[in-house]
Amino acid sequence: MYSFPRFAAPDHAHVARLVRTHPFALVITATGGVPVASHVPVIVESGGESTFVGATLLGHMARVNPQWHAWDPPVASNGPAPSATRPVAPEALVVFSAAHGYVSPTSYAVDPAVPTWDYAAVHLTGLIEPHPEPLEVVRRTVAELESARTPSWRPTPASEERFAQLVPGVAAFRVRVTAEQSVFKLSQDKDDEQRHRVHRDADAAVAALMDEVTPR
Repeated sequence: MYSFPRFAAPDHAHVARLVRTHPFALVITATGGVPVASHVPVIVESGGESTFVGATLLGHMARVNPQWHAWDPPVASNGPAPSATRPVAPEALVVFSAAHGYVSPTSYAVDPAVPTWDYAAVHLTGLIEPHPEPLEVVRRTVAELESARTPSWRPTPASEERFAQLVPGVAAFRVRVTAEQSVFKLSQDKDDEQRHRVHRDADAAVAALMDEVTPR
């Protein structure tokens, strides 16, 4: 993703907030040159306070989804020990996106004018590898998402038992982030009057994001 300098986040705190509050991400890998993508929950395992480079992410998907084979290929039964045959972790692109919306020229009240789209997105690139404990990843994901809810839910012993029954069908992964890009395109290139009109006409979620990133 090209990061337009004029649409940069005011500071990393906005990038971190977007990633943590919009954890339903798009995980993209390319094996043999063919891109494959899955929409899955991805949370921050560690890091990310000042930059996501060096941070780690956790995610999981259904084991029936063949994408996970890209980072956990089978080892030949007659080959060397697994530690000697496992390839270098492949790269993955994890895309987090927030509110977005079409901006009509009617909001500008000037002519000539052209339509555009306001949006915010963060792209994190990193090395992806299987996580050996899918149940741990599921538990951490639930705890992370429930922490933002009131009231929050905590699994009962019966629910924990159900988790354990479902985990064999789950493939978990970790991403070690090596690069970060972001775009917060929220009509910063417009004058105050035009931006006020865009804010007035925008979807409530887009308007809230405009207030958060570039307060009026």
